Amino acid sequence: MKKAVLGVIIGKRGFFPDHLCHTGRNEVLATLEECGVEPVILPTEESKAGTVQTLADARRCAALFKSREADISGVLVTLPNFGEEKAIADALRLAGLNVPVLIHAFPDDMAKMGVENRRDSFCGKISLCNNLKQYGLKFSLPSLHTQAPGGASFKEDLLWFLDVCRTVTGLRRARIGALGARPAAFNTVRYSEKLLEKNGISCETLDLSEAFGMAGALKDDDADVREKAAQLKRSLKTDGIPEQAITKMAKLGVVVDRWIEQAELSAIAIQCWTAMEEYYGVVPCSLMSLWSEGLVPAACEVDVAGAVSMLALQLASGQPAALLDWNNNYHDDPEKAVLFHCGNLAPSFFHQPAMGLQKIIAGSVGDENAYGTVEGRIKPGPFTFARLSTADDTGQINAYIGEGEFTADPLETFGSWGVAKIPRLQELLQYICRNGFEHHVAVGLHQKSTVLAEAFRNYLGWQVYVHK
Repeated sequence: MKKAVLGVIIGKRGFFPDHLCHTGRNEVLATLEECGVEPVILPTEESKAGTVQTLADARRCAALFKSREADISGVLVTLPNFGEEKAIADALRLAGLNVPVLIHAFPDDMAKMGVENRRDSFCGKISLCNNLKQYGLKFSLPSLHTQAPGGASFKEDLLWFLDVCRTVTGLRRARIGALGARPAAFNTVRYSEKLLEKNGISCETLDLSEAFGMAGALKDDDADVREKAAQLKRSLKTDGIPEQAITKMAKLGVVVDRWIEQAELSAIAIQCWTAMEEYYGVVPCSLMSLWSEGLVPAACEVDVAGAVSMLALQLASGQPAALLDWNNNYHDDPEKAVLFHCGNLAPSFFHQPAMGLQKIIAGSVGDENAYGTVEGRIKPGPFTFARLSTADDTGQINAYIGEGEFTADPLETFGSWGVAKIPRLQELLQYICRNGFEHHVAVGLHQKSTVLAEAFRNYLGWQVYVHK
């Protein structure tokens, strides 16, 4: 993963002790280095200890940030003493980066409350936040009002903030590929390209006929085709799968790989049935599994908003995401459900994934045209779920997010699936139905709901329901 770059502002108020800013700067920079962050910060020779105290300091800081605008994904404001709140707000406004901002304040030492060592950062942070609200600037807060920068609490919050920055920046620059038309029966996955574009998410399309034509022009012994076939065999058990089917998959995979690179796509959504099986002769699930594992999320049924939901989970965690159906009840347990897809989940979701035959589609197109699903049970453990939807009637993007657990409860079925336990699941399902959300939900094997809530609601301005 690319190294994070944060702009750093050291706040200072003139009649508070200077030495706290010198030592505080060093402490913060040491923690940033430990967490693998590259700081962009005023040099110490350009202001007192490289702090921002005056309008001139704010202008110098803003100019520095602007010079690294393409790299900076967020800003850390830290207050070793009370801080000059207006100068800090000016620096952020003048820089105009439109990135997440984390506000940190140093704690006072109760044994050092004399005038020569007292910080008052506790109070200064409140004043700074008040000014940022007046300026219309958005910001994030750590879990504790004051924190030692070398402590576990601040490091944990800093890593959380880096996840927020990566999510916000990635979504604002996302490019989603739509391969083929939405299946006629799937009105549920309609979406607004214009609303996505308004939020910085662009859509690129490619017709299935073009993809099939390009795949048909590739030779069986093409080097890229051979490597893609080998990748499929390395990633999934392919016992019993005809070589001809694997070669067909490999050719289509090469075509889409080249499209992803040429169009600089962040995620893709594919018309995976039934034209794919009837006119090309494979199920694309195994290919989609590999793209998701390679951190290019691949969604079923041209569910572009679902692909964006997958991308958000991936950005928040740095790990693959999956798209599943809210598919079945699990016995009469109101807090459990079966999440399922044919399936196309990344190999890392399973213990032993295998390529298989899509038996449902095979009934209408024949076995020879229905190879390529991924068969397996999702590994037990915690997960985060998320779904966003474009609401054309209100011109808004709506979302819900929450956390649950994949269990080891017994079940015999097919495809890619897991038994999910979610507290108050029935309330969540009521919310999904009453608000017209799709039957697809994106999941990731981690717990990142607070990251998504901060990114979606605070910085992207979406309407968000957080299922507690």
